[in-house]
Amino acid sequence: MSDTAEGSPGLNKLARVLSGRMAEISEGNMNDVEPDFGTINNDGSLTTDTFPIPIPKGEYHLGRLVSGMKISVSGGSHGGHTSGDGGHSHSVTLPRVKAGDRVLVVWVRSEAVVVDVITKS
Repeated sequence: MSDTAEGSPGLNKLARVLSGRMAEISEGNMNDVEPDFGTINNDGSLTTDTFPIPIPKGEYHLGRLVSGMKISVSGGSHGGHTSGDGGHSHSVTLPRVKAGDRVLVVWVRSEAVVVDVITKS
């Protein structure tokens, strides 16, 4: 390690985290799925509890429940119509993660996937 890194607690911490991650990968843990918690930052980046460097927006994945996707919901029936069964459909826009959200993250190999927003009970 260089003299610059040795004199910087932040760089030392980063080096330890990266070294630990590389060791996990080299030990054959590439197929493991690791749960983690994280926070969505003001710029849309993601910082997880086990990886202190923000992952830029667009470089991590979002599960459907927190993606802001628009989906079609259909089905159901009800009375009161002069014809048909009252079946219908709607478009629903799912919520998207936002700055300050505390999230459940799953690491799949080296990829971070935001699964859902979490809150305390």
